[in-house]
Amino acid sequence: AAETRVRIPPADMAFVDLSAGPAEEMSDMQRVIVRPERLDLDSPGRRDYWVALEHDSIWGDHLLPLTVFVGPETQDGQGLVSFGSNHGNEYEGPVALKHLVRDLRLQDVRGRIILIPVLNPAAFLAGTRESRLDDGVNLNRAFVDGAGRNPALAGITHRIADFVRTYIWPRVHIVLDLHSGGDVARFAICANYHPIDDPVLSAKIEETARWFGTPALMIYQNQTPGLLPSEAERLGKITVGTELGWGRAVNPEGVRYGRQGVLAALINNGLLHGSIEPIAHHRAGTQRKLEMVDRVCFIPAPFAGHYEPLVECGTAVRKGQTVGLLHDFDQFDLEPYPCVAALDGVVLAQAWAAPVPKGQHIVVVAKDVT
Repeated sequence: AAETRVRIPPADMAFVDLSAGPAEEMSDMQRVIVRPERLDLDSPGRRDYWVALEHDSIWGDHLLPLTVFVGPETQDGQGLVSFGSNHGNEYEGPVALKHLVRDLRLQDVRGRIILIPVLNPAAFLAGTRESRLDDGVNLNRAFVDGAGRNPALAGITHRIADFVRTYIWPRVHIVLDLHSGGDVARFAICANYHPIDDPVLSAKIEETARWFGTPALMIYQNQTPGLLPSEAERLGKITVGTELGWGRAVNPEGVRYGRQGVLAALINNGLLHGSIEPIAHHRAGTQRKLEMVDRVCFIPAPFAGHYEPLVECGTAVRKGQTVGLLHDFDQFDLEPYPCVAALDGVVLAQAWAAPVPKGQHIVVVAKDVT
């Protein structure tokens, strides 16, 4: 069948403080299962979908939750998309967007809003960074040439990338990709983006990032192939990512920053009626802009071991300072390996789990360019 209707029971909901008043109680609604070509992302109104992409193993589909609002002022190629769970073990984004799906009222919507709380259901089901139960691919490395089209790149993860390219990019000019550290790293909570040559786009991106209210803004290297944000930036879109938590948990501050950042982008860009005030470090003027573009910022593990941090993330450190220790318990009587800062800066991220494989970046010391 072309469509299958699934009934979702009503539930209590939080509300957003917009000028039009608190959000109304969600009525009993229907979420429709459709193939991507049956999506309607253009007609006025609200529609709730499960986007069906064929499963590689079972006789069935992976289902991506997608909600679209299209207001009376919508323009071609204009709108906002926000993704959660690009990686499957990062949960602040999915939680924040699930709340917003329930909070937003159609009568407040001016332009196009697309919310996808779980972009990678294959990884989300596994609770892993990659789509481990399926093709084993990291979605945030899958935006490469031929993704989803080349037979060698036809697994579910590359087909999700192709879905985004084909159906989402042409309809939006703002992209918010909500990440957390997962099992890999603990971060000083931040909104992040790459250096952009276009000064006008760069200013828009930084301003959008500041509205999340996070303690830090992270400017990071843009050499990794296949990143979703890198492609969005190359297409000229206002693109911001985040690191809102770590450890496969739900950080309440991270959820708060995520909701704030998405709402602010909607309201400040004329896609949603309402007013919004800065929060937290944005309101206080205490955000630090931290740059980790140079590879000297990264301290990789020279051997597999167990990491002991000596300072908290967000701590200012000096060049030559030992910021952590890597222990080798197979060589029990050896002194631990010192992780030494190669520059004056701020500890932006550290390994979250104590066991680390050889080569993992276990500490990142970023340059403070506030």
